Parts: sequence; structure tokens; C-alpha cells
Amino acid sequence: MLVIHTKQELVEQIDEWRQHGDHIALVPTMGSLHAGHLSLVELARESAERVIVSIFVNPTQFGEGEDFDEYPRTLERDKRRLKQSAVDMIFAPDVDTLYPFGPDKATTVSVPGLTENFCGAARPGHFDGVTTVVARLFALVQPDVAVFGQKDYQQQLVIRRMTEDLGFPIGIITGETIRDDDGLALSSRNSYLSDDERATAPLLYETLATVGQELQAGGREFAALEAAAIERLSEAGFEVDYLSIRRALNLEIPDRDCDDLVVLVAAQLGGARLIDNIVVTI
Repeated sequence: MLVIHTKQELVEQIDEWRQHGDHIALVPTMGSLHAGHLSLVELARESAERVIVSIFVNPTQFGEGEDFDEYPRTLERDKRRLKQSAVDMIFAPDVDTLYPFGPDKATTVSVPGLTENFCGAARPGHFDGVTTVVARLFALVQPDVAVFGQKDYQQQLVIRRMTEDLGFPIGIITGETIRDDDGLALSSRNSYLSDDERATAPLLYETLATVGQELQAGGREFAALEAAAIERLSEAGFEVDYLSIRRALNLEIPDRDCDDLVVLVAAQLGGARLIDNIVVTI
């Protein structure tokens, strides 16, 4: 497994693989890898002869007062995990490699519409940072496919839109959310939870599942379902940012006849901001 830090090394190695006719899959991450990330690597391996995992804690997607400095950086542990997953390359650039003029003077990629609600409203500028860094990774790696997780549902929709709008010849693959045995979606930020908070956290998915069951049973009073779910979480100690039932395709408000729905939630529990979702097909 190669560990590459510079643009020149990256381009030279990719050129060599391309000369042999190899297809390339990219799995962009911020490190602190867990089983969810490794499942994305497995999907990538099914789609290409070569798999690159990027590890970069991107400063432009963190807002003022967010956890950029505290975000876990575990490159040596990540290397050990990826070595066991048949990854061909780790691309671990520094800030200057991805932002040669500095993050504050960087050309920004913005996707209007899809980024204005939910995590986009709660974290102004967050998605501009995500799309900007992903576009830069796409330009450097030029993968055939890129793999993202469903847990960040809004994010993968935004990246799909950006990829189509800018004409990147890259297939976007979405991997299912990987959960702990009690249902909590795996996340690097779960490490922020105390023992008591960790015991409470599975209620987030349990509440989503309850809303999904109501929808499957024919429930169409969306506002009432949302309100009941928010009340349940609030009583358990969550500070709910949003819980919303939307069209799975584009996050628009659904009508009563919509067959493909997604239930999205973000909530603060102690020091961790937890997000999750379930897709419901009627």
C-alpha cells in the first residue's frame, strides 16, 4: 500500500496505473476510520482495479466555533486498518497541496438549492467547503468512481448534483449506513459521547425507525409525525436541530402521494452533533 502526500507523487502513480488500463475508485475521508469507511472501501474495490482513500481534515468545511482543532487525527491507526483492506493508496495531502493559495483565498465551489436547508442552514458555509475540497480531489485524482456514505444523506445528494453540473465524468456510489449493534450509526464524532450519552444515543435511530414504520403503515400527517419524534428526542435529552420527512430524490417537501421518502435528523447530545436518516419506499 502506497502512502502519498504530494501532487507530483500522486499524478505519477496514477499515470502508471492508467497506462496499464486500470480503473480508479476514490473514497474521500477525513480519517479516524471505522467500519463504515471500510465498507465504502469494499464497494470501491468492486468497481475498480485500484482504490485510493484520501485522508484530509478539511478546514474549509468547519465553521467558527466548530471542532476542527479537536477533530480526531489518527493517520497511523488508519494506515494499519487500510493495509488490511487491500487499499492501493492513501493520499494524505497537507493544506498547501489542496489549497495552494491558502484556504482563505481558495476558489470556491457552491451548489445552491440543496445546501440551503438542514445541515446547510445549521452550519453556514459547510457544504461550500465540502464541495470545494471534493472538486479539488476529483481534479487531482480524476477517478472513474467515487464512494460516499448514506449517513451524510444531504452531502451525497449535493456531491451528485455538483458532479453532474460540472460535468465530471465520475460515477457516484452511495454506500449504506453501517451501524453498531444497538443501531447507532458509526461516526468519528461518537467518541465525543460520555458513557451515559452513548447509552442514550441509539434512541436517535429508534425514533427514525418508528417514523418509518408509521409512513409504511400509511401515515401521511407529516408535520404531526415530525413533531412527535422531536418531542420524544427532546425529552430524552437531545437538542434537536431538525427532524424532517422529505422527498428522497431532492429533499423537497413531499405531497401525500410521494412514494420515495427520507427521514432526516440532526441533534446535539452532549458534545456530539449526531446525524442520521432512513429511506422509506412505500
